[in-house]
Amino acid sequence: MSTQYPRIVDVDEAPENRRHGAELRTMLTPTSCGATSGFMGLAIVRPGERIAEHYHPYSEEFVFVVCGDLEVDLDGETRSLGPDQGLMIPINMRHRFRNVGTTEARMVFQLSPLAPRPDLGHVSTEDHTGCAEHAGAGESAASGPPEHAKVAS
Repeated sequence: MSTQYPRIVDVDEAPENRRHGAELRTMLTPTSCGATSGFMGLAIVRPGERIAEHYHPYSEEFVFVVCGDLEVDLDGETRSLGPDQGLMIPINMRHRFRNVGTTEARMVFQLSPLAPRPDLGHVSTEDHTGCAEHAGAGESAASGPPEHAKVAS
């Protein structure tokens, strides 16, 4: 696989990551395409699933809901987020997403700028092992996004 850009990356090429609850597929990354300013991916949140609360100490997060009905908690304030809506989450703002609908939700996410080190990019603020039946356990409180951790956020 070439990491030269421009490069088209199919969602199925991005490894599935459930360490934070719902299925995350980080697609356009420094590793996958040579990105230098941030990364982009797709969150697939099935009914009843969530993405555990976390924050990004170095990055703003931009999200766009393609389909489905979500609730997002932003520093404890709950807001509805639905199809064709976008949201910018500032640096250091705690946030979590929940699918409150009856169908799968799909949300594109993009974070920028990159953290100085991968392990500093994502800070979990709650136990996420119960977020989904396939969620991982034993993660440290701070872990980098999948593309930095070689898909090991």
